[in-house]
Amino acid sequence: MRDITYPPVILTARMLFKVLGMKFQMSGTEHIPRTGGAILAANHIGYVDFIFDGFAAQPSGRLVRFMAKKDAFDHKISGPIMRSLHHISVDRDNGQASYDQAVEYARNGEIVGIFPEATISRSFEIKELKTGAVRMAAEAGVPLIPMVTWGTQLLKTKDHPSDMKGRGKTIGLHVGAPLEVTGEDPVAETARLREAMTALLDKAIADYPISPEGKWWAPARHGGTAPTPEQAKKLDEEELIARAARRAAKKAE
Repeated sequence: MRDITYPPVILTARMLFKVLGMKFQMSGTEHIPRTGGAILAANHIGYVDFIFDGFAAQPSGRLVRFMAKKDAFDHKISGPIMRSLHHISVDRDNGQASYDQAVEYARNGEIVGIFPEATISRSFEIKELKTGAVRMAAEAGVPLIPMVTWGTQLLKTKDHPSDMKGRGKTIGLHVGAPLEVTGEDPVAETARLREAMTALLDKAIADYPISPEGKWWAPARHGGTAPTPEQAKKLDEEELIARAARRAAKKAE
């Protein structure tokens, strides 16, 4: 796959992060294969996660093709960029097409990045995962690699003011050992993936230079003040109801 845009985008991002004094904590990057396909399953705590997740593959000299909402591809500015980076558009009304494209990419030796939680976690814990990541890896015959990002919620996430300057922020990128999956029991194998991601999350929080105690951006389980998973689920449900109401009102106009 020919990449003209990706390398200069990475170089520009590196220079910007350096100017902003951003720091990176990275572990397990050796688990990203130097050749061959893989599915990289990452947590989702902020709107800019995919910008940073790909850096975990840089030590292995790899580029990650992320699955992202169709809206990003439809935008007049971000759309051409997303397509030039060979990311995968996800249309929720036609999910099979994006699934098939991801499997094809992985079979052809690409690393495909996916957020199996589907939506941002307001609790900053690992939410219940969709089985798509497991099924993709099994169908493509490639390893499933768990990953956790930490710190991106400080830049832009749900229900909190944005701080996109990111000056002096630390971003944690932690990769786990590849999981071999067969797809024979996607639910059980997805549970294994969630366990691996939860262990990585605990490591990310423990290694982070700022204590989570009393912080809005940390899970309640770690002493933070973020909503519990149960509270976050209720907020997600309320958001869906409100979104449906807005769509209905717009149609009625």
